[in-house]
Amino acid sequence: MKQGKCFIFSAPSGSGKTTIVKHLLNTNANLGFSISASTRDKRGRNEANGQDYYFLSPEEFKAKIDEDAFVEWEQVYPGQFYGTLKSEIERLWSEGKHVVFDVDVKGGLSLKKYFGDKALAVFVKCPSKELLEQRLRSRATDSEESISARLFKVQFEMSFEKDFDITLINLDLNEALVNAQELVTKFLNKE
Repeated sequence: MKQGKCFIFSAPSGSGKTTIVKHLLNTNANLGFSISASTRDKRGRNEANGQDYYFLSPEEFKAKIDEDAFVEWEQVYPGQFYGTLKSEIERLWSEGKHVVFDVDVKGGLSLKKYFGDKALAVFVKCPSKELLEQRLRSRATDSEESISARLFKVQFEMSFEKDFDITLINLDLNEALVNAQELVTKFLNKE
């Protein structure tokens, strides 16, 4: 496989997209995770450079923009940049894997535009804003200021749901995981 397919999972923070993506990666050997580049700080000791993100300084990130090294990039929050490196996609495809993205909504739509019908863009949706807030708070990884910023952004992000190929509702995690696997299997079998 020179060029595989792409699975784009996007959602407002706290919707469960990362949990769904990790499950798919753990149960499908033919999928590979596209590690995003970011200028944000690591969240605790659990995050590792080159595993969760490529943690770059703002200067390093801007230099990569100038080098045209990104498939897409966004300034998601003031001073916080995220992007998908072209070299990351090439690495996964050279390993014979289909690429899985865990990205914000605008990044997801940029990737969908870039990869076209080679990509399935999935919008992961939490059933209510109240449940979303509860999930963000239970993570205990973000400051109150960060949680407020994420909640403020939810309405904006929800407005893009219609632009995705499909919506995956995450009310019951086990059901969402089964549905996500069905989406992946169906898209991989599609010519």
